Amino acid sequence: MTNTNSDNSREWAAQAYALLKKRQEEQKQELINKEEQKQELINKEEQKQSLIDSLNTEKVPSPSKTIDKTVLGEFDDNFTWSAMVLAAQGKEMNQISIDEIDWLTKLRRGLEETRKGFVTELLDKLGDDPLTPESLDDLETLLIRADVGIDSTDKVISSLRKKLNEEVLGGEAGIKFLKKELKLIIDKPIKNSGTDLLVPQKGKLNVWLLVGVNGVGKTTTLGKLAYLSSRSNYKTLIAAADTFRAAAVDQLKVWGERSDVDVISNQSKNADPAAVVFDAINSAKKRNVDLLLVDTAGRLQTKNNLMDELAKIKKIIDKKVPDAIVESLLVLDASQGQNGLKQAKSFAKSANLSGAIITKLDGTSRGGVSLAVSEEVNLPIRFIGAGEGIKDLRPFNSYEFVEALLADK
Repeated sequence: MTNTNSDNSREWAAQAYALLKKRQEEQKQELINKEEQKQELINKEEQKQSLIDSLNTEKVPSPSKTIDKTVLGEFDDNFTWSAMVLAAQGKEMNQISIDEIDWLTKLRRGLEETRKGFVTELLDKLGDDPLTPESLDDLETLLIRADVGIDSTDKVISSLRKKLNEEVLGGEAGIKFLKKELKLIIDKPIKNSGTDLLVPQKGKLNVWLLVGVNGVGKTTTLGKLAYLSSRSNYKTLIAAADTFRAAAVDQLKVWGERSDVDVISNQSKNADPAAVVFDAINSAKKRNVDLLLVDTAGRLQTKNNLMDELAKIKKIIDKKVPDAIVESLLVLDASQGQNGLKQAKSFAKSANLSGAIITKLDGTSRGGVSLAVSEEVNLPIRFIGAGEGIKDLRPFNSYEFVEALLADK
């Protein structure tokens, strides 16, 4: 990017920041006014001593379960970069939200460890010099170190070698071409699935089964999905079918309260997971639920009894709601790198997967495993997580991911 373009970008971002700042101040004042009006009403009602009890239960609003609005941070390089990523996708200045800026900032920071051992070193090696066969060898090493995977790396390097035979590529042009190649790899299984963005379809029951081994953040991810779905105005219900781990049920109930989503569970010891799903489907049908999220037991592909449980759950769904739209989503911990890739390959054989959710991208140097999952397992990535907060799980966007992965200094 030239200095002129950089200056223009920062000026545009500064204007967007000023707009958001003004909007936030207006919302803050609106909340203050509402609180004052509410307090005034309470004070008036409290004068009627004989009605205090009934007013406390009927008139005084109960505490909101919704999450506080994201606060606008500083105007810095992270904001400027995030605003530019949104602008590149067609967002107008007045369409940018604080939530979007906050998420992209977290995604960029989350991929920092991967970027440190990959992009920073690559840029240092390239400088402003044209790409050479030797620099491609260095790039190949860096890609493999970032757990991009052998197949993905071979594909990228082959494309770059072919491009070099056609024209001279400088460092900036090389990065641009690399972004394009990585995006093609990630987008391929998404396009093959016929669904660019995974959302519940209205008018039918959508059942999303979350599978994966213990420790990858499966139950937490489901809680965040419940919040995201509820916030997007889908009627949502949770089935706590991980009955082998008592803490999972309690954990989901906490997430359910935070998301204002009900949880169907069975507290009895060694409860049948399929029975929990059976009850949850009945409840979902009565309530006209759009999305039923099912937490399943953390299983290894070698544990036949647990895989049998998953098959039993699917059989119940097919029998009770044959027209339901079922998704089996594998939750993977990005920090596990190649071990996570092995899990994905094994589950793909036995669990009839339809997508992947990549968690714990923040703080790992192995964020490239997302590309390996796309290329070697042919799984569309549907959601990614980069943080511990309830808002830190978002639908996967390949453009934003690659831009964050290859963001320069």
